[in-house]
Order: sequence, then structure tokens, then C-alpha cells
Amino acid sequence: MRNFILGMIFVLVLLAVCALGSALLGLTPTNADATPPRWETRLASAALDASMERHAPRINNPLPATDANLIDGMKVYTMNCALCHGGLDNKPSPLRRSMYPPPPQVILEPMDDPEWHIFYATRTGVRYTGMPAWGKVLSEQDLWKVTGFLARVEKLPSGAKEYWQKNFGVSPEHSGEPHKHGDNE
Repeated sequence: MRNFILGMIFVLVLLAVCALGSALLGLTPTNADATPPRWETRLASAALDASMERHAPRINNPLPATDANLIDGMKVYTMNCALCHGGLDNKPSPLRRSMYPPPPQVILEPMDDPEWHIFYATRTGVRYTGMPAWGKVLSEQDLWKVTGFLARVEKLPSGAKEYWQKNFGVSPEHSGEPHKHGDNE
């Protein structure tokens, strides 16, 4: 049994050394316009979910989901998030195929993550994805407004829907299924 365990440890160390060697010798592609393999997307999503579960505080949005707050959230989204995550015109982002991993198109395929998860990812950013830590740029109130909007993008009250229709010329109705952040391509 001891030899078996030592053999397993040796194999794991050898695999780690080979992976590191491959990366340091430049054999691993680093271009941002590539489609990530399915295993990489799943692994990254699982790692992000595990990190969120461990580090993100389970806090409730202190702002009520009023038309005014949700409309403000739409404005914050349009000014800061739409370039990567898709606009309120229901068109995908022009950058979706230029980033690695591709950013989720949260208007076309709304998230089903809880608000605390959306808030934490938005405030702290997501390492190795291009998602910045907006907590260094936006106020806490604006972060909660955009969080409230993103959490309710499929079930907005009538005033917020009317604002969307009037200002973006399309209905906020969605044809895509809700998804978790890593399931977009």
C-alpha cells in the first residue's frame, strides 16, 4: 500500500512538473481570441463558485427594488458593463469573442446567481478574466443598483420595462435560458 501511495504522489508531481514546463516553454496558448476548451470553462467556473462560497459574504441588497433604483442600475450597467457583457439593445457584446474567457452576455442570457454573488464578483472582480474590481471605481450604492438590476433583468417592474423600451428601442423580454456565469459558450 505504501508503494502505491508513493507511486500516486510521484505521478501527481510529474504531471504538475509537465504542466509547469509546458507553460514556461511557451507551449500553452495565451491568445485571448481563442475559444476555451469545455474542460477549462467548467474547471474555471467550479473554481469561481468555490471561491465565492468560501469568501463572499451573504449580504442582502440594502436598496429596495424600486423603478428608480433599477433604472439607475440600468444606467450604471450601460455606462460600465455593456461593452463586455452586452447592451440593453439585446445585441451581444462586440468584445465577446475577443476576451478569454469570453464574458457572459448577461442581458441575452441572464444570470441565476444570488445577489450576494453578483455583488461580490462585481465589487472585487474576477482574476484572470478581464473583469475589473468595480469597487475601486463605483460607489457601494451604484454597485448595489447594478446588482439589483442584473438580479431582476427578467422580472423588472413595469416602470423599469417602459424605461428600457423607450430608451433602447427594444423590449426587455428574453429568449435565452438563465445561466450561471461560466455557461455562455
